Amino acid sequence: MKCLRWGAAVSAVALGLLAGCGTGMDTVDASSVPRLRAQPADAVNGKPRVVPPRGPRSAFAPFRTTGDDGTQVVRTRWHGSKSGFTGDIWAWVPPQYHQARYAKSGFPVLIALPGAYGYPSNYWAGASFALQERIAQWSQQGKTLPFIVVMPVLNPGKRYYDGSDIPGQPKMGTWLTEDVPDFARANFRTYAGRDGWAFMGSSSGGFAALKAVLKQPEKFKAAVVNGPDTAPDSPLWRGHPAEMRANDPRHLARRLAERQGPPVYLAFELGSLEAAVPDVKAFVKDYTGGPVHSTLLEIPDGVHSAQTYMQRMAESLHWISEQMQGPVPSV
Repeated sequence: MKCLRWGAAVSAVALGLLAGCGTGMDTVDASSVPRLRAQPADAVNGKPRVVPPRGPRSAFAPFRTTGDDGTQVVRTRWHGSKSGFTGDIWAWVPPQYHQARYAKSGFPVLIALPGAYGYPSNYWAGASFALQERIAQWSQQGKTLPFIVVMPVLNPGKRYYDGSDIPGQPKMGTWLTEDVPDFARANFRTYAGRDGWAFMGSSSGGFAALKAVLKQPEKFKAAVVNGPDTAPDSPLWRGHPAEMRANDPRHLARRLAERQGPPVYLAFELGSLEAAVPDVKAFVKDYTGGPVHSTLLEIPDGVHSAQTYMQRMAESLHWISEQMQGPVPSV
């Protein structure tokens, strides 16, 4: 179910309630989320391979301040050399990134995708859901990793591209999985291996996140998938059945299972009142297992909204954090 795919007669107020398109900030109780286990990945091959920023550095404009320590969400415009698409990207680094003890460390990257069109803005950058403030708090409490959060636009022209390279359309699959990571590597200290790369998305962004990790598990290890479509359904696929199948998470999960990995980790969040409940549960039952690891967090009385998904976000990010590489302090 993609937000805003309704007729013009539907009021803007009603539209704002779907797929996290609304505003408002709900209380999120993370008190039951435990601290992360000690990460054995810190000792793999001695030290994880850090990739220093390689440029070209972006010119960032402040978007909003997220903490008393001066952390900010910033915005820039990025030309994707591989997709040919140019679009806005918002980014945030956690407080730990600027601490002296982590000055030589890489940080994991979370590519966060909104629901609906996600264009011309990405609502995860805003104050309504305070995603960055919450990651700062949870990571300082040791409950999640301190992710760099990268928030690109999703569906230019307000048309649904399913996070894919649909023939004859902008190459949004390449934008999300090639150009956006290139942006992060150009500007921030990251990790070379897939242990440092994850997606998070809701609704249409959830589909794109799910598909990206299943299609390119050699690059991305985990995803938080909120209220997603589980099959491609953009009308732009018409006339391209083979390409559509090649971007179907069900097909991709089966292929990954057949070749026995590499393993990926999918944290599904789902409101109990969502229309997508049967499809998501069927996907988890039929297409996960083996190298496709999953956990399902169902939110009682939850609806198809980012407000719903934020209620379990600490648990989801904790679960994928335990599979990923965190920053390593200097000795």
